[in-house]
Amino acid sequence: MMEFILYHGTDHLFQEVDLGKSANRRDFGIGFYTTTIAAQAESWARSKKVRNYSAMAYVYVYQAKIPDDLSVCRHGGLTVEWLEMVRKNRKIGGIQHGYDIVIGPVADDDTMVTVDRYVQGIYTVDEALKRLCFSRANDQVSFHTERAVCCLHLLRRYQIG
Repeated sequence: MMEFILYHGTDHLFQEVDLGKSANRRDFGIGFYTTTIAAQAESWARSKKVRNYSAMAYVYVYQAKIPDDLSVCRHGGLTVEWLEMVRKNRKIGGIQHGYDIVIGPVADDDTMVTVDRYVQGIYTVDEALKRLCFSRANDQVSFHTERAVCCLHLLRRYQIG
């Protein structure tokens, strides 16, 4: 069993995770996205607040206990496998894998241009990886099935002004 403390940043109040509210064409597909880094979740929350002209932003703190029988994909870094998963999910949409949970780097502001150019076919995989090798990416843990979401236990929620 894997255990994590995870953070989710948003501009919405909610009681339960609803996978139906996920945006499409995300790095690892439609799902509920968290991180092990509180400051990153706070940044996500602030960004959503600004983008959606919301009054408030929130960070939800979860304890995740992931049993061994769930299907988990763990990307160890900015690899070919990670890049290809991001490309498929962003280009095709939906969920382009069969995992309950995906753990890996975030395609963030530092990596976004390179990832987008790879998705568009401007960069080859070798060129994209060459450009990404100097990037330091934060992490994300995404939940893609109801069974996976059931592993999350809300510890608390806090507001960001």
